[in-house]
Amino acid sequence: MATVILDCLGLKCPQPVLKIAAKSAELKSGDLLEVIADCPTFEKDVRQWCERTKKTLLWIRDEEGGKKRCQIQF
Repeated sequence: MATVILDCLGLKCPQPVLKIAAKSAELKSGDLLEVIADCPTFEKDVRQWCERTKKTLLWIRDEEGGKKRCQIQF
């Protein structure tokens, strides 16, 4: 099981979710993807993506400067 960090700072919708989708092809079952982004719609977008793809959103939290960090289990 690996934990992969994906930096999506400075990217605007839909780019963070597109980067998550592209990275997901490299991940195996049980892997964790930790994503940091500052797009205003990131939380809503990542929740919808996880629902659509049947991935588990373990947590999402606010960070300084309007950033959000989340962890997705594959």
